[in-house]
Amino acid sequence: MSTEVWTIQKILNWTRDYLTKSGSPSGRLDAELLLGEVLKLRRLDLILRFDQPLQAEELATYKALIKRRSKGEPVAYILGRREFYGLDLAVRPGVLVPRPETESLVDEVVKFLTSDAAPQGAVLDLCTGSGCIALAVAHTLKDKALKGKGTERDVIATDLSPEALAIAIENRDALDLAVDLRHGDLFAAVPGLQFAAIASNPPYVRTETVAWLEPDVRDFEPRLALDGGVDGLDLLRRIARQSKDFLVPGGLVAVELGSREQAQAMSEACLQGGLSDPKILPVMGGPTSLVLARRPH
Repeated sequence: MSTEVWTIQKILNWTRDYLTKSGSPSGRLDAELLLGEVLKLRRLDLILRFDQPLQAEELATYKALIKRRSKGEPVAYILGRREFYGLDLAVRPGVLVPRPETESLVDEVVKFLTSDAAPQGAVLDLCTGSGCIALAVAHTLKDKALKGKGTERDVIATDLSPEALAIAIENRDALDLAVDLRHGDLFAAVPGLQFAAIASNPPYVRTETVAWLEPDVRDFEPRLALDGGVDGLDLLRRIARQSKDFLVPGGLVAVELGSREQAQAMSEACLQGGLSDPKILPVMGGPTSLVLARRPH
């Protein structure tokens, strides 16, 4: 590539085709994000500078990033960050890459917490990973409070992985948000506490299907954040069984799952755990579903 003139438009077209042949489902987007990183330009600026030639050093740096992506490494890990709910988060192999569909879970939790039906109390995020859910909720509630549309709440987040917690702490500190991050297995890190809302996007992939996941997920993202047991519901059943004791009366538990079938099973588990009125909400633009349930008053 270095023996001829490569403009932004030409290199993007070549890279799109190359990554698509390598198995990327988003070759064009990948090409633009990685080139934007090299040139320190927004995607829109790349379009506005289509005729700009790349220098030899820029080409060499870009080629190295493209090689990593062609081997399946997620773009978020290559860049070291991912946008989620308008927040720029550090992301590395120790945590799951935040998905756009998980923003729907944040939407539902915030909607509940700013409604008249919400009781007083803090918020708990289980299996926090990068901290994306807890930080998005804390940031949004803080912003709404500044605008007089609600009040801030204490937010606590837990994770079993020390590596994930270190990344979550890094994100919390960068965003200057008062989220209490704790190491522990689900509720073990918050003994004796009760919450107005509990949110979680826990591992829910069935063990036998982990091997069938897309290579950029299967080969790079942490199995601890993916494998949910034989039917994918190991942690979800524990959440359903234990949530009542950790919710104030009228409190909400909201979880993300992999399918409608799992959501139905989770709804039944919530009822068995003493929660009421479970609702299943499909997630627009994604394969997952949400289950919302309440602790009776």
